[in-house]
Amino acid sequence: MKIALFQMRACAGDVEANLAKIEDAAQRAVKDLADLLIMPELAVPGYGAGDRMRALADTADGPQIRRLQAISMKIGIPIIAGFAEKAGDTLYNSAVFVEKGRKSIVYRKSHLYGPYEKSHFEACTPETVLFDIKGQRCGMLICYDVEFPENVRRLAQAGADLVLVPTALPAGDYGSFIARTLVPTRAFENQVAIAYANHAGVDDLFSYQGLSVIVAPDGTLLAEAGDKDEELLYAEVDFDRYQQSKQENNYLGDL
Repeated sequence: MKIALFQMRACAGDVEANLAKIEDAAQRAVKDLADLLIMPELAVPGYGAGDRMRALADTADGPQIRRLQAISMKIGIPIIAGFAEKAGDTLYNSAVFVEKGRKSIVYRKSHLYGPYEKSHFEACTPETVLFDIKGQRCGMLICYDVEFPENVRRLAQAGADLVLVPTALPAGDYGSFIARTLVPTRAFENQVAIAYANHAGVDDLFSYQGLSVIVAPDGTLLAEAGDKDEELLYAEVDFDRYQQSKQENNYLGDL
């Protein structure tokens, strides 16, 4: 499987501009024969949309999701992207998987980070959301979720081969450790691949760490972005190649 990951400089509060960026990234990814495109957390409204977040939210079958489905169908690539999900009066920090010929699949963030997220969103009970891409079992988490080992372990025990993580990791003292050490450790201790898609640059509210990564099941960094600019990363993951690592590091079997 060839994974494309777009480290995106989102336009906070501008849904149309962000959807256009997603479409452009999808076109570039297809030209490079990618099988999947993953975008950051709240890529559609922009993570730093602030008090505009509720007005920019959409339902799980609303026009923003239909637009993502149309992009995926027209260009011919599955897409995972973060959006603000409206469910009645409740707002969730969510990610959606869309692909031609399939019903969209939504995952809601279970571990909200800091007062900003907690003031805008409700946390969801941890869920195991799985789907198949190119014969590989995939699961979704969002940002802070991956920092809790229980979440990745739950997906691995349910059979996930690949964990897709839209994120909005802020710049700070621990950002590099999280992206370059903690995320690869999560992959290794569960023998799953992880794609961790962060924002780049700054908006009115936040500065982002960048450092997006695609990690193999044995913890190897297959692709890594810098800390400032937009980047479209690619990594080819041959899951059969890591069977020996799974046998030698049989954490799931030895629990």
